[in-house]
Amino acid sequence: MDDLAMRRNMIENQLRPSNVADPRVLVAMGEVPRPPFLPAHLKAVAYSDDDLVMPDGRFLIEPLVIGRMLQVAETKDTDTALVVGCDTGYVGCVLAKLAGTVFSLVDPAHLAEVEARIDSLEAINLFAVPTAAGLEGHAERAPYDVILVIGYVPEVPAPLLAQLAEGGRLVAVVGSGRIGRGTVVTRIHDHWGQVAAFDAAIPRFRGLKPKLQFQL
Repeated sequence: MDDLAMRRNMIENQLRPSNVADPRVLVAMGEVPRPPFLPAHLKAVAYSDDDLVMPDGRFLIEPLVIGRMLQVAETKDTDTALVVGCDTGYVGCVLAKLAGTVFSLVDPAHLAEVEARIDSLEAINLFAVPTAAGLEGHAERAPYDVILVIGYVPEVPAPLLAQLAEGGRLVAVVGSGRIGRGTVVTRIHDHWGQVAAFDAAIPRFRGLKPKLQFQL
């Protein structure tokens, strides 16, 4: 099965049956191949319904969770978006199909690799920003209409909330046990409404220290 057929299979057998139905999200995920974001030994399972963890600790979360996060984010083509926690560049490349401008925070050690992938996929509205402190966000380019946090966190990160635009949506998997909750936080003036939208089990945010605390 070629890569395009595998992407179609992912959409028809993983996303649609689990109520990921937003046509823009399905098209975006169908246009970005997953194997280029993985090392050689994981390329053959790029479209499996599992989180794929690399030897260096980076990970590519399963397609279904990405699809659900993108769907509840309700991204518009005029939005400015921020991705934190995806050191492969994959989520940024998919989100760039939906938003006007996307900034993806990347560990400096992987910056050149991610920039090469962005160039190869011609994601001209996606910009990789080197930082080792992803949960601090990127205040220089704030505010953001959409913020995606890739990797579960014990609480919604307060520094990122301050970088949301009026009406902006932050989507994160929040929890401390085996199963977290896909959570959408929306900013209305100086208030933040929070809704738990779906269950998800994904790897812990990379580099997150167990004692790190956040407050709404």
